[in-house]
Amino acid sequence: MTKAEREALWETRIAEYRMSGQSVREWCAAHEGVSPRQLWYWLRKFKDRNGVTPGKSNRWLPVEISNQSFIEEDHTLLVKIGPANIEVKPGFDPALLSQVVKVLVALC
Repeated sequence: MTKAEREALWETRIAEYRMSGQSVREWCAAHEGVSPRQLWYWLRKFKDRNGVTPGKSNRWLPVEISNQSFIEEDHTLLVKIGPANIEVKPGFDPALLSQVVKVLVALC
């Protein structure tokens, strides 16, 4: 496995871990072959690269709901973060959405 492939694998694993809401120990127990030590290593590695602190990436953001219907007939959800708008449609990639939101929160 190349370095880029390994990093992509761990980036996906970290996104799945963060979206799971589980502790490191619980998530690793459910994912055979991944030790808590490995997960913590990669969380620190990506923190250094992205500036996101492990365990503090989940925080509440203000949400404004207008009188407009935010779920349209085709079941598209419109997410607004600062000046950015994201349309989320059925079948979206949760890991990609998580990464995009983190970048926008850091920028906005």
